[in-house]
Amino acid sequence: MQRITSQNIVHELHFVTSRSSGPGGQHINKTNSRVTLRWNVANSTALTHEQRLLSIQKLARYISHDGDLVLHAQTSRSQLQNKSQVIQKLDTLLQKAFAVKKKRMATRPTSASRLKRLEGKKRKAEKKQWRKKLY
Repeated sequence: MQRITSQNIVHELHFVTSRSSGPGGQHINKTNSRVTLRWNVANSTALTHEQRLLSIQKLARYISHDGDLVLHAQTSRSQLQNKSQVIQKLDTLLQKAFAVKKKRMATRPTSASRLKRLEGKKRKAEKKQWRKKLY
């Protein structure tokens, strides 16, 4: 399975610019520095059917009602820097979504952990013995 990155799907990405919020004075009122990335995951031709289902499942919190994956970047005053940041965010999300988790290997408890467990059980039993009434 090939690794999916923003370079593979760049022709499917749509960028929208808008005015960003936050400090910046007059400059912020004149420039469209906020970048919004939209990508329709459900209709993507770069992904296989299984990859589409997996990405929709794993990235559900970023997907709108229209089926578009929506990401924003507005930390920089530069539109170009915000665009590269939003692409970096997309790459990170895709990498996490398609990462294969290692299967956990079953191991036996160590002798020290077994001894610790038995000592705890012994202390608890002694505590309960002391609570008994002596006749």
